[in-house]
Amino acid sequence: MRKPLVALIGRPNVGKSTFFNTVCGRRISIVKDMPGVTRDRIYGDAEWCGYAFSLVDTGGLDVLNKDDFQSNITRQAELAVELADVVIFMVDGREGLVSADYDVANFLRKYNVPVVLVVNKLDNNEMEKTYEFYSLGIGEPMICSSENNKGIGDILDACVEHFKVKISPEEDANKIKVAIVGKPNAGKSSIVNKLLGETRVMVSNVAGTTRDAIDTPFRYNGNDYLLIDTAGIRRKRSVPNESVELYSVLRAFDAIRRADVVLLVVDAEEGLSEQDVRIAGFIHEEGKPSVVVMNKWDLIEKDTYSMNKFNDKLAEDLKFMSYFIPLYTSALTGTRMNKIMETVEKVYNNSHYRITTSMINEIISNAVAVNEPPLKNGKRCKIYYMTQASVAPPTFIVFVNDKDLMHFSYLRYLENNIRSAVDFSGTPIKIILKSKSEKE
Repeated sequence: MRKPLVALIGRPNVGKSTFFNTVCGRRISIVKDMPGVTRDRIYGDAEWCGYAFSLVDTGGLDVLNKDDFQSNITRQAELAVELADVVIFMVDGREGLVSADYDVANFLRKYNVPVVLVVNKLDNNEMEKTYEFYSLGIGEPMICSSENNKGIGDILDACVEHFKVKISPEEDANKIKVAIVGKPNAGKSSIVNKLLGETRVMVSNVAGTTRDAIDTPFRYNGNDYLLIDTAGIRRKRSVPNESVELYSVLRAFDAIRRADVVLLVVDAEEGLSEQDVRIAGFIHEEGKPSVVVMNKWDLIEKDTYSMNKFNDKLAEDLKFMSYFIPLYTSALTGTRMNKIMETVEKVYNNSHYRITTSMINEIISNAVAVNEPPLKNGKRCKIYYMTQASVAPPTFIVFVNDKDLMHFSYLRYLENNIRSAVDFSGTPIKIILKSKSEKE
C-alpha cells in the first residue's frame, strides 16, 4: 500500500518549489528566481495531522511550447498527475491571472483527479486578488504565501480530505534510501528508469539534464526503497559559484549523507576518473555501503580478460575502500540490471550485520596468536577484548592497555581478519580504540 501522492502543478515561477520545501521541512527542490529550474518530478516525504504522504514538485508547465525539453517537462507533469491522489494547482497572486494559467487548467481537466487551487504570493490575506481565478473553472481559490509560511495548513487540510488511505509517519520510516551518484552523463537516470520500468526521470545525452536529487519510492523483494537520482557531480573548479548547478551538486552530496546505500555510477567507456575517485572517497568518509556500477558496458570492446583488467584497475584506484563490489551493466541493453537491487540488498544487510562478542573476540584472539601487535618504544599494545557497538557502518570498540601503542597497519590487519571471517563486502567498518583508563 503506497502513501497518498500530492502533485504540485503550475506554470513556471509561481512558487511551487518554495511551497514544496516549506512542506517537506528542508530544501529539497532548488529555488531560484528563474523559470524552468525544476525539470524532473522531485519527490519528498511530508506529514500533516498524522498523515504521511509524498509531495511531488514538477517543472513549470508551458503547455503550448512544443520544444523537446518542454515536452519532457510536460510528460513528467502528466505522469505526476496520473499517479496523484490530489493535485495542487498553483497560480501567482501578485502577477494575476494570465493565459498560461488557462492552459494549465485545460491540461488538468483531462484527468479525473481532485484539484486544490492555490493562489500563492499573497502575504496579507488579499481575498480580492483571488476573485479573477474563479474563471479558471477549477474550484474555489485558496490563499497562500509559501515564502512566509502562511495558509499552508489550510491547503494541506484540503488535500488530506481526498486521501483514500491513512499511513502514519512511523510506517513510512522504514524505507531503505539508495542514492545514485556519479559524474554527469554516466547514465544514472537511465539506470533509475530501467529499475522502475518507466520514464520517471528525464534522460538526455546532454550532461546536466538532472539538476536535483529526485526521490522515487520503489518496492523490491518485499522491501520499500527510495531511489534518489542526483545531479552529476563535476570537479569543484568546473562549477560556477552561485550557479544552479552548484546547488545541484550540494544536493547530491546531501543525498549521499542521508542514503543507506550508494550506487557510484561510472561510464565504463571513459573508465574511472579522478573525479570518480573523489566521489568514492566522500562516500567512504561518510561510512556508506556502496556498489560501483560500471555502466555502458555494452560499448566496451571485450575479450576473455576484460572484466579482470577492469577489476584490477578499480582495486588499484579504490584501494582505500577495498570492500567495494563492482557491477558491469548496461542500462541501454539491460545487461546485469537485475543484479543491481540484489547487490543493494546484500550490502545493506551486510552493513546492518551484528557479530556476537564471543565470536569477534575469537577472531581477534586467533589474529593476535598468528601475529602480535608490533613493539613501539619497547612496549607492546595489549588487546583486552573487542565488542560491536553499532551498525551502519559496523563499528567495533577495542579495549587496549594504551591506544597510543597501536599502529594503524595493525588495525588494518585486524579489519582484514574480521572481513575474512564475516562477509562485510560492500560496507566500510570502523574500529575505535579505547585505552584501559577509558574502559569504564
